[in-house]
Amino acid sequence: MAAAKKAVLGPLVGAVDQGTSSTRFLVFNSKTAELLSHHQVELKQEFPREGWVEQDPKEILHSVYECIEKTCEKLGQLNIDISNIKAIGVSNQRETTVVWDKLTGEPLYNAVVWLDLRTQSTVESLSKRIPGNNNFVKSKTGLPLSTYFSAVKLRWLLDNVRKVQKAVEEDRALFGTVDSWLIWSLTGGASGGVHCTDVTNASRTMLFNIHSLEWDKELCEFFEIPMKILPNVRSSSEIYGLMKISHSLKAGALEGVPISGCLGDQSAALVGQMCFQDGQAKNTYGTGCFLLCNTGRKCVFSEHGLLTTVAYKLGRDKPVYYALEGSVAIAGAVIRWLRDNLGIIKTSEEIEKLAKEVGTSYGCYFVPAFSGLYAPYWEPSARGIICGLTQFTNKCHIAFAALEAVCFQTREILDAMNRDCGIPLSHLQVDGGMTNNKILMQLQADILYIPVVKPSMPETTALGAAMAAGAAEGVGVWSLEPEDLSAVTMERFEPQINAEESEIRYSTWKKAVMKSMGWVTTQSSESVSDFAFLGGCLHDLNQPKAVLISEYISLLPRLLPSP
Repeated sequence: MAAAKKAVLGPLVGAVDQGTSSTRFLVFNSKTAELLSHHQVELKQEFPREGWVEQDPKEILHSVYECIEKTCEKLGQLNIDISNIKAIGVSNQRETTVVWDKLTGEPLYNAVVWLDLRTQSTVESLSKRIPGNNNFVKSKTGLPLSTYFSAVKLRWLLDNVRKVQKAVEEDRALFGTVDSWLIWSLTGGASGGVHCTDVTNASRTMLFNIHSLEWDKELCEFFEIPMKILPNVRSSSEIYGLMKISHSLKAGALEGVPISGCLGDQSAALVGQMCFQDGQAKNTYGTGCFLLCNTGRKCVFSEHGLLTTVAYKLGRDKPVYYALEGSVAIAGAVIRWLRDNLGIIKTSEEIEKLAKEVGTSYGCYFVPAFSGLYAPYWEPSARGIICGLTQFTNKCHIAFAALEAVCFQTREILDAMNRDCGIPLSHLQVDGGMTNNKILMQLQADILYIPVVKPSMPETTALGAAMAAGAAEGVGVWSLEPEDLSAVTMERFEPQINAEESEIRYSTWKKAVMKSMGWVTTQSSESVSDFAFLGGCLHDLNQPKAVLISEYISLLPRLLPSP
Protein backbone atom coordinates (compact mmCIF):
# COMPACT_ATOMS: atom_id res chain seq x y z
CA MET A 1 0.00 0.00 0.00
CA ALA A 2 2.79 2.40 0.98
CA ALA A 3 4.67 1.66 -2.25
CA ALA A 4 1.57 2.42 -4.31
CA LYS A 5 1.10 5.74 -2.53
CA LYS A 6 4.72 6.75 -3.21
CA ALA A 7 4.39 5.83 -6.87
CA VAL A 8 1.33 8.03 -7.29
CA LEU A 9 3.02 11.03 -5.69
CA GLY A 10 5.99 11.26 -8.04
CA PRO A 11 8.56 14.06 -7.60
CA LEU A 12 8.06 16.50 -4.72
CA VAL A 13 9.38 20.04 -4.25
CA GLY A 14 9.96 21.82 -0.93
CA ALA A 15 9.68 25.55 -0.27
CA VAL A 16 11.09 27.66 2.55
CA ASP A 17 8.71 30.59 3.11
CA GLN A 18 10.57 32.95 5.45
CA GLY A 19 8.30 35.87 6.39
CA THR A 20 8.46 38.72 8.88
CA SER A 21 6.12 37.07 11.37
CA SER A 22 6.87 33.39 10.80
CA THR A 23 8.85 30.78 8.91
CA ARG A 24 7.32 27.80 7.10
CA PHE A 25 8.52 24.81 5.14
CA LEU A 26 5.99 23.33 2.73
CA VAL A 27 6.16 20.32 0.40
CA PHE A 28 4.19 20.15 -2.86
CA ASN A 29 3.46 17.46 -5.42
CA SER A 30 5.08 18.87 -8.58
CA LYS A 31 2.52 17.23 -10.89
CA THR A 32 -0.66 18.43 -9.16
CA ALA A 33 0.57 21.43 -7.07
CA GLU A 34 -1.10 19.75 -4.07
CA LEU A 35 0.23 20.79 -0.66
CA LEU A 36 1.21 17.58 1.14
CA SER A 37 2.56 18.83 4.47
CA HIS A 38 4.01 21.87 6.18
CA HIS A 39 5.22 23.27 9.50
CA GLN A 40 5.24 26.83 10.80
CA VAL A 41 7.22 28.62 13.54
CA GLU A 42 6.35 32.14 14.73
CA LEU A 43 9.28 34.58 15.01
CA LYS A 44 10.10 37.25 17.55
CA GLN A 45 10.53 40.86 16.48
CA GLU A 46 12.65 43.16 18.64
CA PHE A 47 11.94 46.86 19.10
CA PRO A 48 15.08 48.16 20.88
CA ARG A 49 14.17 51.83 20.35
CA GLU A 50 11.16 53.72 19.05
CA GLY A 51 10.87 53.09 15.30
CA TRP A 52 13.53 50.34 15.29
CA VAL A 53 12.59 46.80 14.20
CA GLU A 54 15.11 43.94 14.37
CA GLN A 55 15.22 40.15 14.20
CA ASP A 56 17.91 37.65 15.18
CA PRO A 57 19.36 36.11 11.95
CA LYS A 58 20.29 32.94 13.87
CA GLU A 59 16.72 32.58 15.14
CA ILE A 60 15.52 32.95 11.54
CA LEU A 61 17.96 30.25 10.38
CA HIS A 62 17.11 27.87 13.24
CA SER A 63 13.39 28.33 12.51
CA VAL A 64 14.10 27.14 8.94
CA TYR A 65 15.91 24.05 10.26
CA GLU A 66 13.06 23.34 12.68
CA CYS A 67 10.41 23.69 9.97
CA ILE A 68 12.32 21.35 7.62
CA GLU A 69 12.76 18.74 10.36
CA LYS A 70 9.14 18.83 11.50
CA THR A 71 7.75 18.74 7.97
CA CYS A 72 9.95 15.75 7.12
CA GLU A 73 8.69 14.00 10.28
CA LYS A 74 5.08 14.69 9.23
CA LEU A 75 5.77 13.31 5.73
CA GLY A 76 7.19 10.17 7.36
CA GLN A 77 3.97 9.78 9.38
CA LEU A 78 2.03 10.05 6.09
CA ASN A 79 4.26 7.29 4.69
CA ILE A 80 5.74 9.68 2.11
CA ASP A 81 9.40 9.12 1.28
CA ILE A 82 11.35 12.39 1.66
CA SER A 83 13.89 11.17 -0.88
CA ASN A 84 11.21 12.13 -3.42
CA ILE A 85 11.96 15.81 -2.66
CA LYS A 86 13.94 16.79 -5.76
CA ALA A 87 14.42 20.54 -5.21
CA ILE A 88 13.94 23.35 -2.70
CA GLY A 89 12.85 26.92 -3.35
CA VAL A 90 13.31 29.93 -1.06
CA SER A 91 10.87 32.80 -0.65
CA ASN A 92 11.64 35.54 1.85
CA GLN A 93 10.72 38.84 3.46
CA ARG A 94 12.40 41.41 1.22
CA GLU A 95 14.70 44.39 2.03
CA THR A 96 15.52 43.09 5.55
CA THR A 97 19.30 43.49 5.86
CA VAL A 98 21.85 41.06 7.29
CA VAL A 99 25.65 41.40 7.54
CA TRP A 100 27.66 38.39 8.69
CA ASP A 101 31.23 37.10 9.08
CA LYS A 102 32.13 34.74 6.24
CA LEU A 103 34.81 33.01 8.32
CA THR A 104 32.71 32.19 11.38
CA GLY A 105 29.18 32.33 9.94
CA GLU A 106 28.14 34.61 12.81
CA PRO A 107 25.86 37.61 12.17
CA LEU A 108 27.62 40.90 13.01
CA TYR A 109 24.37 42.60 14.08
CA ASN A 110 20.68 41.79 14.18
CA ALA A 111 18.78 41.80 10.89
CA VAL A 112 17.42 45.33 10.32
CA VAL A 113 13.82 44.68 9.22
CA TRP A 114 12.14 46.34 6.22
CA LEU A 115 9.73 48.17 8.58
CA ASP A 116 12.58 49.83 10.51
CA LEU A 117 12.62 53.67 10.58
CA ARG A 118 16.02 54.45 12.13
CA THR A 119 17.42 55.66 8.78
CA GLN A 120 15.00 58.58 8.28
CA SER A 121 17.69 61.23 8.89
CA THR A 122 20.02 59.34 6.48
CA VAL A 123 17.28 59.40 3.84
CA GLU A 124 16.72 63.13 4.32
CA SER A 125 20.42 63.99 4.00
CA LEU A 126 20.85 61.72 0.93
CA SER A 127 17.78 63.18 -0.79
CA LYS A 128 19.43 66.62 -0.73
CA ARG A 129 22.22 65.20 -2.91
CA ILE A 130 19.87 64.03 -5.68
CA PRO A 131 19.33 66.70 -8.38
CA GLY A 132 15.64 67.60 -8.79
CA ASN A 133 15.83 67.20 -12.56
CA ASN A 134 17.76 63.90 -12.45
CA ASN A 135 16.51 61.41 -9.88
CA PHE A 136 19.04 58.78 -10.96
CA VAL A 137 18.17 56.59 -7.96
CA LYS A 138 14.54 56.22 -9.03
CA SER A 139 15.30 55.94 -12.77
CA LYS A 140 17.84 53.13 -12.17
CA THR A 141 16.05 51.25 -9.37
CA GLY A 142 12.34 52.08 -9.79
CA LEU A 143 12.26 52.96 -6.07
CA PRO A 144 11.80 56.19 -4.10
CA LEU A 145 14.50 57.05 -1.57
CA SER A 146 12.98 55.57 1.59
CA THR A 147 13.82 53.85 4.88
CA TYR A 148 12.08 50.78 3.38
CA PHE A 149 14.97 49.60 1.19
CA SER A 150 18.25 47.84 2.04
CA ALA A 151 20.88 50.39 0.92
CA VAL A 152 20.12 52.89 3.71
CA LYS A 153 19.94 50.11 6.33
CA LEU A 154 23.35 48.84 5.20
CA ARG A 155 24.70 52.41 5.25
CA TRP A 156 23.50 52.72 8.88
CA LEU A 157 25.25 49.47 9.85
CA LEU A 158 28.49 50.62 8.21
CA ASP A 159 28.28 53.97 10.03
CA ASN A 160 27.23 52.75 13.47
CA VAL A 161 28.34 49.18 14.18
CA ARG A 162 32.05 48.79 14.85
CA LYS A 163 31.95 44.98 14.34
CA VAL A 164 30.59 45.56 10.82
CA GLN A 165 33.17 48.25 10.02
CA LYS A 166 36.03 46.04 11.24
CA ALA A 167 34.81 43.00 9.27
CA VAL A 168 34.59 45.09 6.08
CA GLU A 169 38.12 46.43 6.66
CA GLU A 170 39.40 42.87 7.16
CA ASP A 171 37.48 41.51 4.16
CA ARG A 172 35.37 39.20 6.36
CA ALA A 173 31.94 40.82 5.85
CA LEU A 174 29.15 39.57 3.60
CA PHE A 175 25.89 41.46 3.04
CA GLY A 176 22.62 39.96 1.97
CA THR A 177 18.88 40.09 2.24
CA VAL A 178 17.32 37.12 4.08
CA ASP A 179 17.42 34.87 0.98
CA SER A 180 21.22 35.33 0.73
CA TRP A 181 21.74 34.58 4.42
CA LEU A 182 19.63 31.40 4.18
CA ILE A 183 21.10 30.08 0.91
CA TRP A 184 24.66 30.75 2.12
CA SER A 185 23.93 28.95 5.41
CA LEU A 186 22.02 26.02 3.87
CA THR A 187 24.73 25.34 1.24
CA GLY A 188 27.56 25.06 3.77
CA GLY A 189 27.97 28.45 5.43
CA ALA A 190 31.57 29.12 6.41
CA SER A 191 32.48 25.79 4.73
CA GLY A 192 31.82 26.82 1.13
CA GLY A 193 28.36 28.39 1.31
CA VAL A 194 27.10 30.05 -1.89
CA HIS A 195 26.79 33.85 -1.57
CA CYS A 196 24.04 34.80 -4.03
CA THR A 197 20.68 36.49 -4.43
CA ASP A 198 18.13 36.61 -7.22
CA VAL A 199 17.03 39.53 -9.39
CA THR A 200 13.78 40.10 -7.45
CA ASN A 201 15.52 40.49 -4.09
CA ALA A 202 18.39 42.49 -5.60
CA SER A 203 15.84 44.91 -7.08
CA ARG A 204 14.72 45.84 -3.51
CA THR A 205 18.16 46.95 -2.28
CA MET A 206 18.32 50.35 -4.10
CA LEU A 207 21.79 49.28 -5.33
CA PHE A 208 20.63 47.27 -8.36
CA ASN A 209 20.06 48.59 -11.87
CA ILE A 210 16.76 47.01 -12.98
CA HIS A 211 17.56 47.69 -16.66
CA SER A 212 21.07 46.18 -16.87
CA LEU A 213 20.29 43.62 -14.09
CA GLU A 214 23.60 44.34 -12.35
CA TRP A 215 24.83 46.02 -9.18
CA ASP A 216 25.24 49.66 -10.17
CA LYS A 217 28.62 51.29 -9.53
CA GLU A 218 27.15 54.83 -9.39
CA LEU A 219 24.51 53.78 -6.84
CA CYS A 220 27.09 51.96 -4.70
CA GLU A 221 29.27 55.08 -4.74
CA PHE A 222 26.28 57.31 -3.88
CA PHE A 223 25.42 55.15 -0.83
CA GLU A 224 29.14 54.47 -0.16
CA ILE A 225 28.65 50.70 -0.18
CA PRO A 226 31.72 48.52 -0.94
CA MET A 227 30.74 46.26 -3.86
CA LYS A 228 32.93 43.40 -2.57
CA ILE A 229 30.39 42.57 0.17
CA LEU A 230 27.44 42.18 -2.26
CA PRO A 231 26.13 38.73 -3.30
CA ASN A 232 26.24 37.41 -6.88
CA VAL A 233 22.96 38.10 -8.68
CA ARG A 234 21.31 35.08 -10.31
CA SER A 235 17.98 34.35 -12.00
CA SER A 236 14.98 33.25 -9.89
CA SER A 237 15.12 29.66 -11.21
CA GLU A 238 18.48 27.86 -11.43
CA ILE A 239 20.58 25.58 -9.23
CA TYR A 240 22.47 27.81 -6.76
CA GLY A 241 23.96 25.01 -4.67
CA LEU A 242 23.16 21.79 -2.82
CA MET A 243 21.84 21.35 0.72
CA LYS A 244 24.69 20.45 3.08
CA ILE A 245 24.28 18.56 6.35
CA SER A 246 24.18 20.90 9.32
CA HIS A 247 24.69 19.91 12.93
CA SER A 248 21.29 21.58 13.46
CA LEU A 249 19.52 19.36 10.92
CA LYS A 250 18.72 15.86 12.13
CA ALA A 251 19.90 12.86 10.13
CA GLY A 252 21.01 14.96 7.19
CA ALA A 253 17.45 15.40 5.95
CA LEU A 254 17.52 16.64 2.36
CA GLU A 255 21.33 16.40 2.12
CA GLY A 256 22.39 17.02 -1.50
CA VAL A 257 19.00 18.32 -2.66
CA PRO A 258 19.48 21.34 -4.97
CA ILE A 259 18.30 24.79 -3.88
CA SER A 260 17.07 25.95 -7.26
CA GLY A 261 14.42 28.63 -6.77
CA CYS A 262 14.63 32.05 -5.11
CA LEU A 263 12.05 34.83 -5.18
CA GLY A 264 11.23 37.72 -2.87
CA ASP A 265 7.91 36.84 -1.21
CA GLN A 266 5.73 39.16 -3.33
CA SER A 267 7.25 37.96 -6.60
CA ALA A 268 6.78 34.37 -5.40
CA ALA A 269 3.09 35.06 -4.77
CA LEU A 270 2.75 36.57 -8.28
CA VAL A 271 4.20 33.34 -9.74
CA GLY A 272 2.12 31.17 -7.38
CA GLN A 273 -1.04 32.99 -8.50
CA MET A 274 0.11 32.28 -12.09
CA CYS A 275 0.02 35.97 -13.04
CA PHE A 276 2.25 35.42 -16.06
CA GLN A 277 0.34 37.73 -18.43
CA ASP A 278 0.75 41.48 -18.81
CA GLY A 279 -1.96 43.16 -16.69
CA GLN A 280 -2.56 40.27 -14.25
CA ALA A 281 -2.37 41.30 -10.59
CA LYS A 282 -2.51 39.85 -7.07
CA ASN A 283 -2.70 41.23 -3.55
CA THR A 284 -0.97 39.44 -0.66
CA TYR A 285 -2.13 40.01 2.93
CA GLY A 286 0.79 39.30 5.27
CA THR A 287 2.59 41.49 7.83
CA GLY A 288 2.11 44.20 5.20
CA CYS A 289 -0.06 44.27 2.10
CA PHE A 290 1.42 44.10 -1.39
CA LEU A 291 -0.39 44.56 -4.70
CA LEU A 292 1.68 43.58 -7.76
CA CYS A 293 0.66 43.92 -11.40
CA ASN A 294 2.69 42.17 -14.11
CA THR A 295 3.74 44.74 -16.74
CA GLY A 296 5.50 42.20 -19.00
CA ARG A 297 8.98 42.83 -20.33
CA LYS A 298 8.74 46.60 -20.02
CA CYS A 299 9.46 48.83 -17.02
CA VAL A 300 6.43 51.01 -16.29
CA PHE A 301 7.17 54.02 -14.08
CA SER A 302 4.35 55.16 -11.82
CA GLU A 303 2.91 58.66 -11.66
CA HIS A 304 0.89 57.76 -8.55
CA GLY A 305 3.28 56.56 -5.85
CA LEU A 306 3.79 52.94 -6.90
CA LEU A 307 7.16 51.17 -7.22
CA THR A 308 8.65 49.66 -10.36
CA THR A 309 10.23 46.33 -9.54
CA VAL A 310 11.49 43.06 -11.03
CA ALA A 311 8.68 40.49 -11.04
CA TYR A 312 10.74 37.40 -11.92
CA LYS A 313 13.30 35.89 -14.28
CA LEU A 314 12.58 32.17 -14.47
CA GLY A 315 15.90 30.89 -15.81
CA ARG A 316 19.37 32.13 -16.74
CA ASP A 317 18.46 32.47 -20.41
CA LYS A 318 14.84 33.51 -19.84
CA PRO A 319 13.62 37.11 -20.16
CA VAL A 320 13.08 39.35 -17.14
CA TYR A 321 9.52 40.44 -16.33
CA TYR A 322 8.64 43.62 -14.41
CA ALA A 323 5.80 44.69 -12.13
CA LEU A 324 4.20 47.76 -10.63
CA GLU A 325 3.85 47.41 -6.88
CA GLY A 326 1.77 49.10 -4.23
CA SER A 327 3.25 48.49 -0.77
CA VAL A 328 1.36 48.91 2.52
CA ALA A 329 3.55 48.59 5.63
CA ILE A 330 0.97 47.42 8.17
CA ALA A 331 -1.73 44.81 7.47
CA GLY A 332 -1.48 41.60 9.53
CA ALA A 333 0.90 43.50 11.82
CA VAL A 334 -2.06 45.55 13.11
CA ILE A 335 -3.74 42.33 14.31
CA ARG A 336 -0.53 41.26 16.04
CA TRP A 337 -0.38 44.73 17.65
CA LEU A 338 -3.94 44.35 19.00
CA ARG A 339 -2.91 40.96 20.40
CA ASP A 340 0.56 41.72 21.79
CA ASN A 341 0.37 45.44 22.70
CA LEU A 342 -3.27 46.02 23.66
CA GLY A 343 -4.19 42.46 24.67
CA ILE A 344 -7.76 42.72 23.33
CA ILE A 345 -7.38 39.34 21.61
CA LYS A 346 -5.41 36.26 22.67
CA THR A 347 -4.95 34.80 19.17
CA SER A 348 -4.96 36.46 15.76
CA GLU A 349 -7.98 34.35 14.73
CA GLU A 350 -10.13 35.98 17.46
CA ILE A 351 -10.27 39.24 15.49
CA GLU A 352 -12.91 37.77 13.17
CA LYS A 353 -15.12 36.80 16.12
CA LEU A 354 -14.89 40.30 17.67
CA ALA A 355 -15.59 42.03 14.37
CA LYS A 356 -18.57 39.73 13.70
CA GLU A 357 -20.18 40.69 17.03
CA VAL A 358 -20.76 44.28 15.85
CA GLY A 359 -20.59 44.08 12.04
CA THR A 360 -19.51 47.75 11.86
CA SER A 361 -16.84 50.09 13.17
CA TYR A 362 -19.61 52.53 14.20
CA GLY A 363 -17.75 55.51 12.75
CA CYS A 364 -14.38 54.53 14.25
CA TYR A 365 -11.40 54.69 11.86
CA PHE A 366 -7.96 53.20 12.50
CA VAL A 367 -4.95 54.36 10.45
CA PRO A 368 -2.12 51.96 11.45
CA ALA A 369 0.77 54.15 10.24
CA PHE A 370 3.19 52.63 12.77
CA SER A 371 6.09 52.96 10.29
CA GLY A 372 4.80 56.04 8.50
CA LEU A 373 2.73 55.62 5.33
CA TYR A 374 4.03 53.70 2.33
CA ALA A 375 2.26 53.71 -1.08
CA PRO A 376 0.81 55.88 -2.43
CA TYR A 377 1.86 58.62 0.06
CA TRP A 378 5.47 57.77 1.07
CA GLU A 379 4.98 59.94 4.14
CA PRO A 380 7.45 59.05 6.94
CA SER A 381 6.02 61.71 9.30
CA ALA A 382 2.70 59.84 9.69
CA ARG A 383 1.89 57.81 12.80
CA GLY A 384 -0.97 55.55 13.78
CA ILE A 385 -4.25 57.07 14.92
CA ILE A 386 -7.67 55.80 16.00
CA CYS A 387 -10.34 58.45 15.52
CA GLY A 388 -14.11 58.87 15.53
CA LEU A 389 -14.34 57.42 19.05
CA THR A 390 -17.44 57.88 21.23
CA GLN A 391 -18.46 56.49 24.62
CA PHE A 392 -20.25 53.75 22.68
CA THR A 393 -17.03 52.52 21.02
CA ASN A 394 -15.70 49.22 22.35
CA LYS A 395 -12.98 46.73 21.47
CA CYS A 396 -15.21 45.05 18.87
CA HIS A 397 -15.53 48.33 16.92
CA ILE A 398 -11.74 48.83 17.09
CA ALA A 399 -11.22 45.26 15.84
CA PHE A 400 -13.61 45.92 12.94
CA ALA A 401 -11.87 49.23 12.17
CA ALA A 402 -8.51 47.41 12.07
CA LEU A 403 -9.84 45.00 9.42
CA GLU A 404 -11.36 47.90 7.48
CA ALA A 405 -7.98 49.68 7.58
CA VAL A 406 -6.36 46.80 5.69
CA CYS A 407 -9.12 47.04 3.05
CA PHE A 408 -9.00 50.84 2.73
CA GLN A 409 -5.22 50.76 2.28
CA THR A 410 -5.66 48.16 -0.47
CA ARG A 411 -8.27 50.41 -2.14
CA GLU A 412 -5.74 53.27 -2.19
CA ILE A 413 -3.05 51.24 -3.93
CA LEU A 414 -5.60 49.66 -6.30
CA ASP A 415 -6.81 53.14 -7.31
CA ALA A 416 -3.19 54.17 -7.99
CA MET A 417 -2.62 50.97 -10.00
CA ASN A 418 -5.76 51.59 -12.10
CA ARG A 419 -4.64 55.17 -12.85
CA ASP A 420 -1.12 54.03 -13.86
CA CYS A 421 -2.30 51.10 -15.99
CA GLY A 422 -5.29 52.88 -17.53
CA ILE A 423 -7.41 49.70 -17.41
CA PRO A 424 -9.23 49.12 -14.09
CA LEU A 425 -8.96 45.61 -12.64
CA SER A 426 -12.27 43.75 -12.99
CA HIS A 427 -11.52 41.55 -9.95
CA LEU A 428 -8.75 41.15 -7.36
CA GLN A 429 -6.82 37.90 -6.87
CA VAL A 430 -5.78 37.58 -3.22
CA ASP A 431 -3.60 35.34 -1.06
CA GLY A 432 -1.74 35.27 2.26
CA GLY A 433 -2.61 34.22 5.79
CA MET A 434 -5.21 36.94 6.42
CA THR A 435 -7.39 35.71 3.53
CA ASN A 436 -8.69 32.95 5.83
CA ASN A 437 -10.71 35.74 7.52
CA LYS A 438 -14.04 35.72 5.68
CA ILE A 439 -15.17 39.05 7.18
CA LEU A 440 -11.98 40.68 5.86
CA MET A 441 -12.54 39.24 2.37
CA GLN A 442 -16.17 40.42 2.26
CA LEU A 443 -15.16 43.86 3.54
CA GLN A 444 -12.50 44.00 0.83
CA ALA A 445 -15.06 43.26 -1.91
CA ASP A 446 -17.41 45.91 -0.46
CA ILE A 447 -14.73 48.60 -0.21
CA LEU A 448 -13.22 47.93 -3.66
CA TYR A 449 -16.66 47.37 -5.18
CA ILE A 450 -15.26 44.56 -7.35
CA PRO A 451 -15.22 40.78 -6.71
CA VAL A 452 -12.37 39.36 -4.61
CA VAL A 453 -11.12 35.94 -5.75
CA LYS A 454 -9.20 33.66 -3.40
CA PRO A 455 -7.56 30.33 -4.30
CA SER A 456 -8.70 27.41 -2.13
CA MET A 457 -4.99 26.78 -1.31
CA PRO A 458 -3.84 30.18 0.00
CA GLU A 459 -0.11 29.31 0.28
CA THR A 460 0.70 30.86 -3.08
CA THR A 461 3.98 32.45 -1.93
CA ALA A 462 5.47 29.05 -1.09
CA LEU A 463 3.89 27.57 -4.22
CA GLY A 464 5.63 30.20 -6.39
CA ALA A 465 9.03 29.38 -4.84
CA ALA A 466 8.38 25.65 -5.36
CA MET A 467 7.38 26.20 -9.01
CA ALA A 468 10.59 28.18 -9.67
CA ALA A 469 12.70 25.46 -7.97
CA GLY A 470 11.00 22.55 -9.73
CA ALA A 471 11.20 24.22 -13.15
CA ALA A 472 14.95 25.00 -12.92
CA GLU A 473 17.31 23.65 -15.55
CA GLY A 474 18.86 20.45 -14.19
CA VAL A 475 15.77 19.75 -12.03
CA GLY A 476 12.90 19.86 -14.54
CA VAL A 477 10.14 18.30 -12.45
CA TRP A 478 7.64 21.19 -12.72
CA SER A 479 6.38 22.47 -16.06
CA LEU A 480 5.45 26.16 -16.30
CA GLU A 481 3.86 25.74 -19.75
CA PRO A 482 0.31 27.19 -19.64
CA GLU A 483 -1.29 23.88 -20.70
CA ASP A 484 0.51 22.01 -17.85
CA LEU A 485 -0.38 24.39 -15.01
CA SER A 486 -2.96 22.91 -12.65
CA ALA A 487 -6.39 24.54 -12.59
CA VAL A 488 -6.97 26.19 -9.22
CA THR A 489 -10.35 26.19 -7.48
CA MET A 490 -11.36 29.65 -6.30
CA GLU A 491 -13.64 31.16 -3.68
CA ARG A 492 -15.34 34.38 -4.82
CA PHE A 493 -16.60 37.29 -2.68
CA GLU A 494 -19.02 39.70 -4.39
CA PRO A 495 -19.72 43.28 -3.16
CA GLN A 496 -22.81 43.33 -0.92
CA ILE A 497 -23.26 47.05 -0.23
CA ASN A 498 -24.25 49.81 -2.64
CA ALA A 499 -21.57 51.86 -4.38
CA GLU A 500 -22.59 55.11 -2.65
CA GLU A 501 -22.09 53.69 0.85
CA SER A 502 -18.71 52.27 -0.23
CA GLU A 503 -17.59 55.73 -1.44
CA ILE A 504 -18.76 57.51 1.73
CA ARG A 505 -16.75 55.12 3.93
CA TYR A 506 -13.71 55.50 1.71
CA SER A 507 -13.80 59.32 1.71
CA THR A 508 -14.05 59.33 5.54
CA TRP A 509 -11.02 57.03 5.67
CA LYS A 510 -9.06 59.47 3.50
CA LYS A 511 -9.92 62.26 5.96
CA ALA A 512 -8.50 60.09 8.79
CA VAL A 513 -5.32 59.46 6.76
CA MET A 514 -4.76 63.22 6.40
CA LYS A 515 -5.00 63.56 10.19
CA SER A 516 -2.30 60.89 10.67
CA MET A 517 0.30 62.92 8.76
CA GLY A 518 2.87 65.38 10.10
CA TRP A 519 3.04 63.89 13.60
CA VAL A 520 6.78 63.40 13.64
CA THR A 521 9.76 65.40 12.46
CA THR A 522 13.16 63.73 12.28
CA GLN A 523 14.44 65.87 15.15
CA SER A 524 11.48 65.27 17.46
CA SER A 525 11.45 61.52 16.77
CA GLU A 526 15.19 61.26 17.42
CA SER A 527 14.85 63.23 20.65
CA VAL A 528 12.01 61.01 21.91
CA SER A 529 13.99 57.95 20.89
CA ASP A 530 17.15 59.26 22.59
CA PHE A 531 15.31 60.07 25.83
CA ALA A 532 13.72 56.60 25.78
CA PHE A 533 17.08 54.97 25.10
CA LEU A 534 18.77 57.00 27.85
CA GLY A 535 15.98 56.08 30.25
CA GLY A 536 16.52 52.43 29.38
CA CYS A 537 20.26 52.75 29.96
CA LEU A 538 19.79 54.41 33.35
CA HIS A 539 17.50 51.56 34.41
CA ASP A 540 19.90 48.90 33.16
CA LEU A 541 21.75 47.94 36.32
CA ASN A 542 23.87 45.43 34.40
CA GLN A 543 25.62 48.21 32.47
CA PRO A 544 29.02 49.37 33.83
CA LYS A 545 28.90 52.97 35.12
CA ALA A 546 31.47 54.07 32.54
CA VAL A 547 29.16 52.89 29.73
CA LEU A 548 26.18 54.74 31.21
CA ILE A 549 28.18 57.96 31.57
CA SER A 550 29.56 57.76 28.02
CA GLU A 551 26.05 57.11 26.64
CA TYR A 552 24.73 60.10 28.58
CA ILE A 553 27.52 62.43 27.39
CA SER A 554 27.14 61.32 23.75
CA LEU A 555 23.40 62.09 23.82
CA LEU A 556 23.62 65.46 25.60
CA PRO A 557 24.19 67.61 22.47
CA ARG A 558 21.08 66.11 20.87
CA LEU A 559 18.90 66.32 23.99
CA LEU A 560 19.67 69.94 24.85
CA PRO A 561 18.16 72.77 22.78
CA SER A 562 20.46 74.71 20.47
CA PRO A 563 21.64 78.08 21.89
